[in-house]
Amino acid sequence: MIALLEAGRAGFLGRKYWLNNVLAGLVVGVVALPLAMAFAIASGVKPEQGLYTAIVAGLAVSLFGGSRVQIAGPTGAFIVILSGVVAQHGVAGLQIATLMAGVILLLLGLLRLGAVIRFIPDPVIVGFTAGIGVIIWVGQWRDFFGLPAVQGQHFHEKLWFLLHNLPSLDWATTLLGMLSLAILIVVPKIPSLARLPGPLVALVFITLLQAVLRFESVATIGSSFGALPSGLPAFQWPQITLTRVVELIGPAFAIAMLGAIESLLSAVVADSMTGSRHDSNQELVGQGIANVLSPLFGGIAATGAIARTATNIRNGGNSPIAGVVHAIFLVLVLLLLAPLAAYIPLTVLAAILFMVAWNMSQAKLLLRLQRRMPRADLFILWVTFALTVFADLVVAVNIGVILAMLYVLKRTSDGVQVRALEGRRLQRALDVSFSQELRQDISVLTLEGPYFFASVEAVNRALLSVPDPIRAVVVRLNYVPFVDATAMQALESALTELEQRNVMVALCEANEKVTRKLIRMGLFKQIHAQRVFDSLQTAWDSVSATLDHRSGQDNGAASLDVQAAP
Repeated sequence: MIALLEAGRAGFLGRKYWLNNVLAGLVVGVVALPLAMAFAIASGVKPEQGLYTAIVAGLAVSLFGGSRVQIAGPTGAFIVILSGVVAQHGVAGLQIATLMAGVILLLLGLLRLGAVIRFIPDPVIVGFTAGIGVIIWVGQWRDFFGLPAVQGQHFHEKLWFLLHNLPSLDWATTLLGMLSLAILIVVPKIPSLARLPGPLVALVFITLLQAVLRFESVATIGSSFGALPSGLPAFQWPQITLTRVVELIGPAFAIAMLGAIESLLSAVVADSMTGSRHDSNQELVGQGIANVLSPLFGGIAATGAIARTATNIRNGGNSPIAGVVHAIFLVLVLLLLAPLAAYIPLTVLAAILFMVAWNMSQAKLLLRLQRRMPRADLFILWVTFALTVFADLVVAVNIGVILAMLYVLKRTSDGVQVRALEGRRLQRALDVSFSQELRQDISVLTLEGPYFFASVEAVNRALLSVPDPIRAVVVRLNYVPFVDATAMQALESALTELEQRNVMVALCEANEKVTRKLIRMGLFKQIHAQRVFDSLQTAWDSVSATLDHRSGQDNGAASLDVQAAP
């Protein structure tokens, strides 16, 4: 129980903190109640499955996660993936994919890959979260306006169907939805009501209004899904076959990666609010345990919920006790109040998801980034956004990350330079008098930056462009942090070509890591061990002596030719 142990070491399990954590847990439970049902319905499963997820996953992450204030449960980010899995593989397929995702998250945590997940660039994260927000928003039009069942497989087909059928909306459903949306917007702005959870206020008020007015055309949880079961879910092992595993490996990885990203983002937000530091690897372990257990008790995929975690902190939560209380509260709701959920109109849940979609889209941030972000990053952001909306979330993230990596490689390769050391700079490096003339048949080139596959062309072009009068090249590697196999192969080819042109090559000042790689690749044999030096001075002196020796031999051979002439 890592989170509990960390909280205990920090002293937050003392009695003086119990009341604050219990109250924070109750508030978070109230907030999670409508959200859990709304996310479940939007994901294509029954509303009670959202509550099961919030209970089981919330308890597991609070006890075994890497952040003592993290609140886990179903989230809006999963809606796109989970609804697609349900449509293609059914609820049973979703539960198997979630269990597999839990195993993947466990492995990521145990292999200590938590820090690697953070390498996904901000433009990609902002792009796919904004795209998810748009999909959630459009996906709730049916329940918000009382439209017929949506037809079409792709986003643009669904959007066209909804727009085409918008004139036939149900006015009672739409008015209740608009009133729900107004409550969600206005309640937080009224000082006396600001501490009340807007989603719960809207849920209770609209449900009571529907119970009194009894609009027959308004769809409710009861009319669409039946009554919520008044009890805890039973343990049930899914029917897992090898065929199912192969079919669901793609969705499982998608669930795992998205869950890892969102949970670690939530943990980072929690750190900034509390001044603490979470354990990324342990957080992935906790999320893995949560996603293994959740489908075994009828739940769906879960991850750290940023909004609920922030609510927990703002209301005084500073230990896993708050997360445990939040889960216990939802258990009591299931046991005592489940029959009342049948009267909840779907339009109020759609309005709640409208607000979730608005928050996920981060419209204000997008406008600010549009003015400030570099063009390349904006291109990556909008490509990721467009692919998320019109293609697939997994494709969007993969292509976004690939584009970001290619951009980084280009920027890195552009930063690699080959500079000729000449004049007074060379005299200072050799510690000789400015009045002393230096040889003009030796060129000193300094490589600056990583020498790897993306910078091979620029470096080799500079090496091979030495003019004909040059008889030797000294390559300084003191500013090269690392080399890769592609670069060393290219360097070997360049050295061979220079040797064929009778241009002697020497290397100097390589760091220990680069030297080991050069030895392993056999480059020392290629250029002879006598031409690898620790300093520029020794390289210069040795090359100069070798050139003088060669000149002496050439002059001697020329004089013998003259004497032998008749």
